[in-house]
Amino acid sequence: MNSGDLVQLKSGGPVMTVSWLEGKDVRCTWFDEKNELQQAMFVLPQLVVIDDPD
Repeated sequence: MNSGDLVQLKSGGPVMTVSWLEGKDVRCTWFDEKNELQQAMFVLPQLVVIDDPD
């Protein structure tokens, strides 16, 4: 996983962009249903890389 990759929680949810990672900590950003920018921290095992979001 690298900065700029598209990811999603293994449990589902929005497609997010990896902003940065440090060790197992991953900061992701995404736009919510109101088109407002959101961000949150996750740990690497919670995420899966999305090859093609369509």
